Amino acid sequence: MFDLSFLDLSLLVSCAVMAGLIDAIIGGGGMIQVPALFSVLPSFAPGNLLGVNKIASVIGTSGSAIQYARANKSPWRLVIISCMAAFLASIGGAYLVTQIPNQWLRTALPFFLVALLIFNIKSSSGLIHAPRHKHHKQSAIASAGAALIGFYDGFLGPGAGAFYKLFYTRILGFDFMRSAAPSKFLNVASNLGALCVFFYTGYVDWKLGLLMAAGNLTGGLIGSRIAIKHGNRFIRKAFFITVSVLTIKTFYDAFLQ
Repeated sequence: MFDLSFLDLSLLVSCAVMAGLIDAIIGGGGMIQVPALFSVLPSFAPGNLLGVNKIASVIGTSGSAIQYARANKSPWRLVIISCMAAFLASIGGAYLVTQIPNQWLRTALPFFLVALLIFNIKSSSGLIHAPRHKHHKQSAIASAGAALIGFYDGFLGPGAGAFYKLFYTRILGFDFMRSAAPSKFLNVASNLGALCVFFYTGYVDWKLGLLMAAGNLTGGLIGSRIAIKHGNRFIRKAFFITVSVLTIKTFYDAFLQ
């Protein structure tokens, strides 16, 4: 396990709790958890830190996914097919990040987020549940979107949970509450795919990962209960706040660090 003081360990676990809470409501918890790891442990290889992040995220997101699944009926066939696509694509993304630099994607990401924000800010997407596609077409579109976001999650990661939710609301026509469980299970699948690669390459510290996972799970359970209680409009507001903060954060990482 990393040699950490009690203060550093407490800081990381606290950040994991906050990341789990935010991620459960709308996604994007990685923008708290990953910078915290890199800040507290700057001398360690990125793969080690990303491996710890994925352990915490898999367990924490699983807890909130189960909470949402209990609250709302989920299209399980669609979820299972999409999860397989996200898992496999994430393996490819995580492997690729061990082979080539990802700075070009970091540079493009903030501009992509701004475009998404403008695209959605005047839309009522997520407030009304009106699926736009059926049966095989829905499965094909969902799998393609899950693969694209899953690859991104393995290759870079921050905001993937928010992207999954955006995909379900804007492209598939789900409301925020009914998109919550599918987007969380997709996030678990892509996190798990990336974790498999980091485990295979030896980039995993299980002790620190499990400690942060406990914090992430706690935050996730609290966040999902808040979201279920307050409904679509609350989640929509949280979505725009999260994407705005994520845009600022990615711009800073790409151009000002």
